[in-house]
Amino acid sequence: MKFIYFPLPALPGTLEDRKRLRPIGYRTEAWQGMIQEVVELAKMAEDYGFEAVCFPEHHLHTEGLEVGGTPYMIQHVASQTKTIKVGPVGYVLPGWDPIRLAVTIGWLDQLTKGRTIVGMARGYQYRWLNQMGQHLHLSATVSDQGEADLRNRRAFEEVFQILKMAWKDEAFRFKGEFYQYPFPYEEGTPWPPHSWTREFGDPGELDENGRIRAISVVPKPYQKPHPPLFQAFSVSESTIRWTAKEGIIPMILNGRWDVMSHLTGVYQQVAAENGRNLARGQSVGVLRQFYFGSEGEVNKLAEAGSVGLLWKRFWGEFGFYEAFKTPEEEKQGGMLPRSEWTLERMRQSNYVIAGTEKQVRQSMDKLVEVGNPEYFAWLSDQGMLPLEVVKQQLRFFGEKIMKHYS
Repeated sequence: MKFIYFPLPALPGTLEDRKRLRPIGYRTEAWQGMIQEVVELAKMAEDYGFEAVCFPEHHLHTEGLEVGGTPYMIQHVASQTKTIKVGPVGYVLPGWDPIRLAVTIGWLDQLTKGRTIVGMARGYQYRWLNQMGQHLHLSATVSDQGEADLRNRRAFEEVFQILKMAWKDEAFRFKGEFYQYPFPYEEGTPWPPHSWTREFGDPGELDENGRIRAISVVPKPYQKPHPPLFQAFSVSESTIRWTAKEGIIPMILNGRWDVMSHLTGVYQQVAAENGRNLARGQSVGVLRQFYFGSEGEVNKLAEAGSVGLLWKRFWGEFGFYEAFKTPEEEKQGGMLPRSEWTLERMRQSNYVIAGTEKQVRQSMDKLVEVGNPEYFAWLSDQGMLPLEVVKQQLRFFGEKIMKHYS
């Protein structure tokens, strides 16, 4: 099993601090504190043998949580570490110009000599994605199969298709619903120094009139043909099937053992149908959270950390607790009432893994038995719990748990 450390990251502070400093997102000292904490934790994770440290892509959070900052944090953390991979889980593809993203990924992978990964997401937060996707008339989505959701999905898949072409060692042409290359597509792009390109550039870039007829993205990634690809955060079977077909590693959020067993089986089957014969759980990942200690201690940590701050006050509003429904509740439909947004439900669903060393080992053993995922991402409480507490939890995991599954 390969382990990924996943800070959001968060500007350090309690709820009281966030009220007192409102908005904490304006405070330079808070940003510097976050940067320092993330680097320190990334170095610890590297020392313990974690495969990667990852961040989400989110913007405009004046409250100071989920300030992912890709690709800036990626480059900075990579420059402060030596071996651990660094990357996003993931870039919100509908919010990116695909060529600019391909160039960004190429540069990051070259600068780090292959220490990056590429995670991808569709985007669910209206506050920032609606602003950045406005010229394509895109919005965030809650996967309700409505018009906005389907348009977001088409944009996501189109950007991914362009990325794959951009990573190849050849010029390409493309005309889709949202993008066309070259632009304008039919007549090509004017290019006065065509003789220079005809002599030294990619032979396929020019037409007989010296206009750009295809484009080439450089630099290409250091890793060939591209860095490892991840999908954040997967719930539906349709997403699992798509990732298996495309050779992408899904990070599964559902914790129920029956769901985990089913989805890993589906991934293995679809991968085989597309020429990839994999062992069960190979190229599959999960996202989980750990809390170590007595029953009272883990409950206190979770409520003071991301469970109390993020899940109950923020992510729940987007419907994230739907991943923790029972089979009976799924049949009934509708969103879970706020009274059911509980730590107990998250633990019963096997998303939060908490307790003593023995209890945590039992849960991990069961996960291996049911799905045997190749990748395991741990959502960190960095910035929500005191740094020393977060380091203590990481230390316990690195010294007591990780060695049994690496």
